[in-house]
This record gives sequence, structure tokens and C-alpha cells, in this order.
Amino acid sequence: MAIKTVGKTKVNFELHAPEAKDVLLAGSFTEWGQTPVRLKRQKNGTWKTTIPLDRGTYEYRFLVDGQWQDDPQCHEHVSNPFGDRNCICTVLQ
Repeated sequence: MAIKTVGKTKVNFELHAPEAKDVLLAGSFTEWGQTPVRLKRQKNGTWKTTIPLDRGTYEYRFLVDGQWQDDPQCHEHVSNPFGDRNCICTVLQ
């Protein structure tokens, strides 16, 4: 889900992982491992964060307890150089 703000769009990322102890969001908008974003655990076991992004296409993945994981809500992917795939987030406005 995306919400338009001045100059950027707030994009919500969430992952249902009730057994996880730590969930990070890393992608082209966080310089991957340089500045990943920590998600906040909700009472129902879903982890959430909101990121302001400019218009464009971004690659991302979740890092769950140190293991890379796809976003099960994302239906668009691209191969990465590690033999896996990255999720795609496109911000239109």
C-alpha cells in the first residue's frame, strides 16, 4: 500500500513471521546491507515498517533472523547475482 506525501510516497512493508526474533528490510533504497530498516513486531506476529520513497522501481528482500526471505505478498521478481531473486516495488507517484 502506498500513500502520497510531498515529494515522496510512503510505502508500507509487512511480513507475517510470528516465530521471528528480528526482521530487517534491505534493498536498493537502503544500499542493501549498509542501512537496512528494522521492522516492528505487531501483537499478531506481523512485522511492519513504512519507508518514504521517490517514484521509481526498487529491489528488496527481508532478512529474517539472519536469513534472506522473499515477500510473499510481492508478485514481481528479478534474478539477483547470488542465484536467487529479489522482490520488486514500483512507486508510480
